[in-house]
Amino acid sequence: MDTGAAIACAAIAGGLLLAWGLPRWRLRRALARPLAPAQLAVIERNVAQYRGMPAPLREQLQRLVKRFLHEKTFVGCAGLEVTDAMRVTIAAQACLLLLNRATGVYPGLHAVLVYPGAFLVPRKQVDPGGVVTETRQDLLGESWGDGRVILSWDHVKRAGHAPEGAQNVVLHEFAHQLDSESGSTNGAPILGSTESYRRWSATLSRDFELLRRDTSWGYRDVLDPYGASSPAEFFAVATESFFEQPHALAARHPELYAEFERYFRVDPRDWFPQPQWEEPEPHGVVYGQWQ
Repeated sequence: MDTGAAIACAAIAGGLLLAWGLPRWRLRRALARPLAPAQLAVIERNVAQYRGMPAPLREQLQRLVKRFLHEKTFVGCAGLEVTDAMRVTIAAQACLLLLNRATGVYPGLHAVLVYPGAFLVPRKQVDPGGVVTETRQDLLGESWGDGRVILSWDHVKRAGHAPEGAQNVVLHEFAHQLDSESGSTNGAPILGSTESYRRWSATLSRDFELLRRDTSWGYRDVLDPYGASSPAEFFAVATESFFEQPHALAARHPELYAEFERYFRVDPRDWFPQPQWEEPEPHGVVYGQWQ
C-alpha cells in the first residue's frame, strides 16, 4: 500500500473511531455532571413518586433523567417556549417507567413536542359505506411510531402532585413507547419469555373485558374508561393507575397489579402512604361470573 492510500485509510479509520467514540464520551460527560439544585427541586415538586423513594431509586431516576435530557430533543409548539423545568418534569415522569430495568432510555424516541394545552390533529373516519369524513380531534398527548411523543403541558403539570388519583399524560404516552418496542403497539411490551407472555395475556385480556363491561354499564373503576377502547390503551391506562393509584389498583385488580409489578420491577405502594379508605373486594370476586 502506498503512502497516500495508507493516509487515506488512517483518516477513514480515525473518522469512524471519532464518530463512534465522540457520542459515548459526550454521554459519559453528561452523566458525570450532577443535576443542578434547581432541577432536583423541580423533580421533588412535580413528581409525587420521587418524594417517597429510597435514596438508591432517587439516584437511579436522576441518572435516567440526565440521559433523557442528553439524548432527546424538546420542541415547543404553538408558540410555547420549553423551559428547563418543563424538560426536567417530562423526563422525570417518563423515566419512572424505566427504574430497575435493564433497558435503553426509549431508544426509538428522538423528539418530544410540547403544546401549551390540548391540540388538534386531523383524523379520517370511514363509515360502513366507505365514505371518508375529515375530522379534527382534541388530544392531550399522542405517541407516534416515527420517534415522536406529543404532550400538552397544561396536562403534564397537573400530574405528579396528588397521589392516589391523578391522571398522567406522560406515563400514558410513554407506556405506548414501551409497548411499541415489541414491534407492534398491542398492549404487550417486550416480556422476555413465553410463560410471561402467556400469564400477561390471560390477566390483561380478562381485566380488559371487565373494564369494557364496566364502561358499558356506566360503572366507574379505578381504571379510566378510555382503557376499554383497545388493548393498547388498556395497557397505557393501567400503567397510569399503577404509578399514580397503586393502592387502589392493587386492591381492585390484584393480579393485574402483580403483572405490572413484575414488568416494571417496582412497587409504587412503597412510595405513598396507605390511603384512608376501605379497600374494595378484588374485581374477580365481585364479578366472578365474568371469569
